[in-house]
Amino acid sequence: MYDERLTAPRSWWLLPVAAGLSLGLILLRFGPVPGLIGLLVGFVAAAIGLSSYGSARIRVVQGSLVAGQARIPLSALGAAHPLNAAEAVAWRSVKADPRAFMLLRSYVRTALRVEVVDPADPTPYLYLSTRDPEALAAAIGAGQG
Repeated sequence: MYDERLTAPRSWWLLPVAAGLSLGLILLRFGPVPGLIGLLVGFVAAAIGLSSYGSARIRVVQGSLVAGQARIPLSALGAAHPLNAAEAVAWRSVKADPRAFMLLRSYVRTALRVEVVDPADPTPYLYLSTRDPEALAAAIGAGQG
Protein backbone atom coordinates (compact mmCIF):
# COMPACT_ATOMS: atom_id res chain seq x y z
CA MET A 1 0.00 0.00 0.00
CA TYR A 2 1.29 3.42 -0.96
CA ASP A 3 -0.45 6.79 -0.67
CA GLU A 4 1.04 10.20 -1.43
CA ARG A 5 -0.54 13.60 -1.93
CA LEU A 6 1.47 16.01 -4.08
CA THR A 7 0.65 19.12 -2.07
CA ALA A 8 1.99 22.49 -3.16
CA PRO A 9 4.82 23.98 -1.08
CA ARG A 10 3.87 26.37 1.72
CA SER A 11 5.55 29.29 -0.05
CA TRP A 12 3.09 28.92 -2.93
CA TRP A 13 0.29 29.97 -0.58
CA LEU A 14 1.55 33.53 -0.96
CA LEU A 15 0.11 33.44 -4.51
CA PRO A 16 -3.55 33.61 -3.36
CA VAL A 17 -2.62 36.50 -1.07
CA ALA A 18 -1.04 38.31 -4.03
CA ALA A 19 -4.02 37.54 -6.24
CA GLY A 20 -6.43 38.88 -3.62
CA LEU A 21 -4.39 42.04 -3.10
CA SER A 22 -4.14 42.61 -6.85
CA LEU A 23 -7.86 42.23 -7.49
CA GLY A 24 -8.63 44.29 -4.40
CA LEU A 25 -6.39 47.12 -5.60
CA ILE A 26 -7.92 47.00 -9.07
CA LEU A 27 -11.46 47.27 -7.69
CA LEU A 28 -10.53 49.81 -5.01
CA ARG A 29 -10.92 52.45 -7.72
CA PHE A 30 -14.68 51.89 -7.49
CA GLY A 31 -14.80 52.28 -3.72
CA PRO A 32 -13.84 50.47 -0.52
CA VAL A 33 -16.63 47.86 -0.67
CA PRO A 34 -15.78 46.65 -4.21
CA GLY A 35 -12.10 46.68 -3.18
CA LEU A 36 -12.84 44.45 -0.19
CA ILE A 37 -15.00 42.14 -2.30
CA GLY A 38 -12.21 41.92 -4.89
CA LEU A 39 -9.71 41.10 -2.15
CA LEU A 40 -11.87 38.25 -0.84
CA VAL A 41 -12.89 36.88 -4.25
CA GLY A 42 -9.33 37.00 -5.58
CA PHE A 43 -7.95 35.22 -2.52
CA VAL A 44 -10.66 32.55 -2.42
CA ALA A 45 -10.52 31.81 -6.17
CA ALA A 46 -6.73 31.52 -6.18
CA ALA A 47 -6.76 29.40 -3.00
CA ILE A 48 -9.30 27.00 -4.53
CA GLY A 49 -7.21 26.72 -7.71
CA LEU A 50 -4.01 26.08 -5.77
CA SER A 51 -5.70 23.56 -3.50
CA SER A 52 -7.06 21.72 -6.53
CA TYR A 53 -3.65 21.67 -8.23
CA GLY A 54 -2.02 20.39 -5.04
CA SER A 55 -4.61 17.68 -4.42
CA ALA A 56 -3.17 15.16 -6.90
CA ARG A 57 -2.66 11.77 -5.27
CA ILE A 58 -0.66 8.70 -6.15
CA ARG A 59 -1.85 5.44 -4.59
CA VAL A 60 -1.23 1.74 -4.99
CA VAL A 61 -4.44 0.02 -3.85
CA GLN A 62 -6.36 -3.16 -4.68
CA GLY A 63 -4.09 -4.22 -7.53
CA SER A 64 -4.11 -0.82 -9.22
CA LEU A 65 -1.97 2.26 -9.49
CA VAL A 66 -4.09 5.37 -9.09
CA ALA A 67 -2.33 8.52 -10.30
CA GLY A 68 -4.50 11.61 -10.38
CA GLN A 69 -7.62 10.63 -12.34
CA ALA A 70 -5.98 7.61 -13.99
CA ARG A 71 -6.41 4.07 -12.66
CA ILE A 72 -4.08 1.45 -14.15
CA PRO A 73 -4.03 -2.25 -13.20
CA LEU A 74 -0.62 -3.33 -11.91
CA SER A 75 -0.70 -6.24 -14.38
CA ALA A 76 -0.43 -3.69 -17.23
CA LEU A 77 2.76 -2.20 -15.79
CA GLY A 78 6.35 -3.28 -16.26
CA ALA A 79 9.56 -2.17 -14.61
CA ALA A 80 9.61 0.94 -12.44
CA HIS A 81 12.63 3.22 -12.66
CA PRO A 82 13.20 5.78 -9.87
CA LEU A 83 14.54 9.06 -11.25
CA ASN A 84 16.73 11.51 -9.38
CA ALA A 85 16.34 15.26 -9.97
CA ALA A 86 18.59 15.39 -13.07
CA GLU A 87 17.02 12.29 -14.66
CA ALA A 88 13.53 13.61 -13.90
CA VAL A 89 14.29 16.84 -15.77
CA ALA A 90 15.56 14.85 -18.76
CA TRP A 91 12.52 12.54 -18.86
CA ARG A 92 10.07 15.42 -18.73
CA SER A 93 11.89 17.40 -21.43
CA VAL A 94 14.40 16.04 -24.00
CA LYS A 95 13.70 12.33 -23.44
CA ALA A 96 9.92 12.75 -23.12
CA ASP A 97 7.57 10.81 -25.37
CA PRO A 98 4.40 12.77 -26.23
CA ARG A 99 2.35 9.58 -25.83
CA ALA A 100 3.42 9.13 -22.20
CA PHE A 101 1.08 9.71 -19.27
CA MET A 102 2.55 12.40 -17.05
CA LEU A 103 1.45 13.37 -13.58
CA LEU A 104 3.87 16.24 -13.38
CA ARG A 105 4.28 18.67 -10.50
CA SER A 106 7.12 21.14 -11.03
CA TYR A 107 7.77 21.56 -7.32
CA VAL A 108 8.54 17.84 -6.85
CA ARG A 109 12.12 17.26 -7.99
CA THR A 110 12.16 13.43 -8.19
CA ALA A 111 9.96 11.07 -10.18
CA LEU A 112 9.23 7.50 -11.15
CA ARG A 113 9.06 6.19 -14.72
CA VAL A 114 6.95 3.05 -15.05
CA GLU A 115 6.86 1.10 -18.30
CA VAL A 116 3.45 0.10 -19.68
CA VAL A 117 3.50 -3.49 -21.01
CA ASP A 118 -0.14 -3.77 -22.12
CA PRO A 119 0.04 -4.22 -25.94
CA ALA A 120 -3.41 -2.63 -26.36
CA ASP A 121 -2.28 0.57 -24.63
CA PRO A 122 -0.39 3.08 -26.81
CA THR A 123 1.11 4.73 -23.71
CA PRO A 124 4.81 3.76 -23.53
CA TYR A 125 5.35 4.73 -19.89
CA LEU A 126 4.01 6.68 -16.94
CA TYR A 127 5.97 9.62 -15.56
CA LEU A 128 4.91 10.27 -11.97
CA SER A 129 6.27 13.11 -9.87
CA THR A 130 6.83 11.69 -6.40
CA ARG A 131 8.82 12.66 -3.36
CA ASP A 132 9.76 9.03 -2.65
CA PRO A 133 10.29 7.18 -5.96
CA GLU A 134 11.97 4.17 -4.32
CA ALA A 135 9.00 3.52 -2.00
CA LEU A 136 6.53 3.89 -4.88
CA ALA A 137 8.58 1.50 -7.04
CA ALA A 138 8.67 -1.00 -4.15
CA ALA A 139 4.90 -0.75 -3.67
CA ILE A 140 4.29 -1.34 -7.38
CA GLY A 141 6.69 -4.30 -7.35
CA ALA A 142 5.05 -5.78 -4.24
CA GLY A 143 1.60 -5.39 -5.79
CA GLN A 144 2.67 -7.14 -8.99
CA GLY A 145 3.65 -10.15 -6.93
